[in-house]
Amino acid sequence: MPKLSSLTVSSERTANLKVKPGQSQALSDGGLFVRRRQPSDYVIALAGNPNVGKSTVFNHLTGLHQHTGNWPGKTVANAQGYCQADGQGYIFVDLPGSYSLAARSAEEALARDFICFGHPDAAVVVCDAGCLQRNLNLVLQIMEVIPHTLVCVNLLDEAAKKKLKVDLALLQQRLGVPVLGMAARQGQGLEQLLPQLNRLLKQQGPTAAMVPLRVAYPAAAEAAIAKLQPIAARYLTEPGMARFICARLLDGDSSFSQALEEQFNLSPASAPELFDLLASLKADISREPGGWEAFQDSMAAAFVRQAARLCQGVTQQSDHRALARDRRLDWWFTSKWTGFPIMLLLLLLLFWLTISGANVPSQLLSQGFGWLELRLAAGLSRLGVSAWLIDLLIHGVYNVMTWVISVMLPPMAIFFPLFTLLEDYGYLPRIAFNLDRSFQKARACGKQALTMCMGFGCNAAGVTGCRIIDSPRERLIAILTNNFVPCNGRFPTLIALITLFLIGSASGWQGSLLGALLLVAVIVLGVMLTLLASRLLSGTVLKGVPSSFTLELPPYRRPQFGRVIGRSMIDRTLKVLGRAVVVAAPAGLLIWILANIRLGTGTLLQHMTAFLDPMGRALGMDGTILSGFILGFPANEIVMPIIVMTYLAQGHLTELSGSALAQLFVQNGWTWVTAVCTILFSLLHWPCATACLTVHKETQSWKWTLLSFALPTAFGLLVCFTVARLAAWLL
Repeated sequence: MPKLSSLTVSSERTANLKVKPGQSQALSDGGLFVRRRQPSDYVIALAGNPNVGKSTVFNHLTGLHQHTGNWPGKTVANAQGYCQADGQGYIFVDLPGSYSLAARSAEEALARDFICFGHPDAAVVVCDAGCLQRNLNLVLQIMEVIPHTLVCVNLLDEAAKKKLKVDLALLQQRLGVPVLGMAARQGQGLEQLLPQLNRLLKQQGPTAAMVPLRVAYPAAAEAAIAKLQPIAARYLTEPGMARFICARLLDGDSSFSQALEEQFNLSPASAPELFDLLASLKADISREPGGWEAFQDSMAAAFVRQAARLCQGVTQQSDHRALARDRRLDWWFTSKWTGFPIMLLLLLLLFWLTISGANVPSQLLSQGFGWLELRLAAGLSRLGVSAWLIDLLIHGVYNVMTWVISVMLPPMAIFFPLFTLLEDYGYLPRIAFNLDRSFQKARACGKQALTMCMGFGCNAAGVTGCRIIDSPRERLIAILTNNFVPCNGRFPTLIALITLFLIGSASGWQGSLLGALLLVAVIVLGVMLTLLASRLLSGTVLKGVPSSFTLELPPYRRPQFGRVIGRSMIDRTLKVLGRAVVVAAPAGLLIWILANIRLGTGTLLQHMTAFLDPMGRALGMDGTILSGFILGFPANEIVMPIIVMTYLAQGHLTELSGSALAQLFVQNGWTWVTAVCTILFSLLHWPCATACLTVHKETQSWKWTLLSFALPTAFGLLVCFTVARLAAWLL
């Protein structure tokens, strides 16, 4: 295996990336540097459709660990990594997954611009052996731009399981470029990539035996390209791209025309001869039978037809049972009769396992932190630290941080691996497929279902995940409504109140199952309100027509359990927990100050609860509960302990469990109505501080950040007020 080493990863999302031969570094218009360690280093564009294992290849080569998933558009940022073999350095630029160079999204435009205008020395195009014909569409387009193209047919292990054979030698002969087979997740075939790439790049041009295949357009298109090409070549610094550029101008791709103007100053004003001829040719074509639209369709169909011809005899399916199995599973998972019931059952199972499995670890962590608290306090006292400072550090900062850890870590350590298993298996795109019709009716994008699922773990992660939505309008709708589904930090409050007030005398597995059922009902309500809020936004401040999108249903894959657990713990659980702890520490300081500084007859916290009490009563709660939500803004996990602390009139956070907690609530006037309203307000209130900061980072607007804060809060106030009035009228 060649010696590999890593360089850097950049998370900058850019529109134009340029690297010219011999440069030590180049700055793109978007701000991304592609750095060469040596002038002889090669810059390689790593491209491919979504879901083909492209990022896995990148990680193996460069030693970087970018999160790879099982739904389209996972790589929405640009990453670059360095590796070396036999003294030759390679800089790989991992481009977002794309179906075509005719970009339909910002991510596809980024990939197209780097391939067309970034001057990479070569391209490595990763394909899925199970969907080879569809993947060859992109391969043929890239070969028109970059003659030094290496095709990697990945996932051969999955193809073998489905009894699908791929004749790599025949494919290489037909394409006229090197073709390499691999199973990247198992590390098979990767050792051949750099040697193959090196042999390809050391050629001074394609040899007679390896002439890249040229796309054969319809006769009318070829005639038009022949007239345009010599004129276009005069305006280009790279005449070899003239054929590709003329074909795209005939396509009528407006975003590509704009990119041409930005990169080559190629516009009607700067190249009147070229664009006058183009207009004349378009006018002639429009007068033909079928007109301009038929011509455009024939241009697009040229790639499809050529890909189909290339695959004839290259792929052979000897056993159709695996394909039939996938189709049966898809029928069960996506049928209008069984899709939603199965989705709800899986959600129920997910939360039942989370609720059942998190109780004991949470108690053990709490006891361990309690044991450590006594020793820390004693140690600080022996060091001569004043009593008030010990109280501040231990009962303020330390207690809040350890509460967050003991409450969040166990459920996240269960929820995230289970969620990632479903993701790796390929189920999440089926959820998006099932919910697409509902989101279309709400004039939103079906991909919002995926970001909504991410919000179950952390709303900040869900907001960041909205980058996969192409339309800026629909992306903004998804960001503004992501908080309508409860994040992991709100589950402890929801679970505690459901267990104490709503499941009655049920205990054991029956109690856990009933609690999970009620939690699923709360989540379904959140999804319904997400759709309602999306529809309201689409009809008011964010008017527009829902856009279509390509949703790939990837093949079902057996998850790699060890990798899933490790990745979910590091990339998700610990990152989310770290963010929560960072905001919980200053929150603990503030809560301690409010609970210990007295003003007149009570503390600042008691005065705050008294002021909020009339509003709280109108919403079916009280001032103490509202104070808990307000002071819990930094982290939703500390809402419940703040409420308990205030009821006990103590200056530090207190943990109660079971009957003692229920008795405390009842003594302070709680009824099932109070519990229901608190559950609803926990579901429907402002995002936490981390989520708000993430919204601002994604939108670059305080206006939209404020709306993301106000929208769920308005729903929460309205719903709680309605429930409280109905309960008062009926009871």
